[in-house]
Amino acid sequence: MRCVRSLIAAGAASLISSVAFAADMPIAPPPYAPPPVEDFGGWYLRGDIGFSNQSVKEVRNGNEALYTPLLSLNQQTGFDTGGIFGLGVGYQFNNWFRADVTGQYRGRTNFHGQDLVTFPLGGGVIGAGSDNYGASKSEWLVLANAYVDLGTWWCVTPFIGAGVGAARVTISNFTDQGLADFSPGVIAPGFALANSASKWNFAWAAHAGLAYRVSPNLTLEVAYSYVDLGSGLTGPVTTFQGFTTNNPMNFRDITSHDLKLGVRWNLDSPQPVYAPPPLVRKG
Repeated sequence: MRCVRSLIAAGAASLISSVAFAADMPIAPPPYAPPPVEDFGGWYLRGDIGFSNQSVKEVRNGNEALYTPLLSLNQQTGFDTGGIFGLGVGYQFNNWFRADVTGQYRGRTNFHGQDLVTFPLGGGVIGAGSDNYGASKSEWLVLANAYVDLGTWWCVTPFIGAGVGAARVTISNFTDQGLADFSPGVIAPGFALANSASKWNFAWAAHAGLAYRVSPNLTLEVAYSYVDLGSGLTGPVTTFQGFTTNNPMNFRDITSHDLKLGVRWNLDSPQPVYAPPPLVRKG
């Protein structure tokens, strides 16, 4: 009987010892995975909408001989605001450099212009005249752009950039209403028009803006661009009576100050990776 009690006591002591030993054993951790690393690289798609504020250096007839006898020429020109719609694809190389290729349709805008001229009539008499121009203009613009991101504060990243490419400038619905005063008091009205024409030019742009990273995939932009679109031209100018010299009107050095809202969607955003808590021991 004493042996039985001894065996029971020994078994109980062994069980208690095993439980205590197991309590001191470390808990097996789940497989280790490194903490997530923020990845700035990858392909992205972009879209932009905005509006343009355009200007042209001068508008002149292709027949320069028309300007030779003038004593003075004062020209005023302007475009209405036009819409901008763009799409593109790009790549973020690291946390400060990215590049993309964009295509824009720059919506039709109305053009208004006026020439005020004086010219000699002989015998010291000076005549005066005016030309009032009207037209519309639109463009397709393709640019290869590169950007430098200047650091991020509270998810906002300022950036600068530049682009080069080509612009297809189309001038449509050109009209010219002229009025000349041949002193003393002889008024001669005139009217001319021109067919639409398009012209491809080298184009370039400078960019600056702010980007806000909403999520690892989505970034919003507010941006400004200065764009040089090159020149445009009309078809040959023809008078109301059908007379033409086969000379177009040249729109020289068209530039624009653009304001845009943009969206970038990252196609290669990394997925979150589970990182286990540190190993904890008892005792």
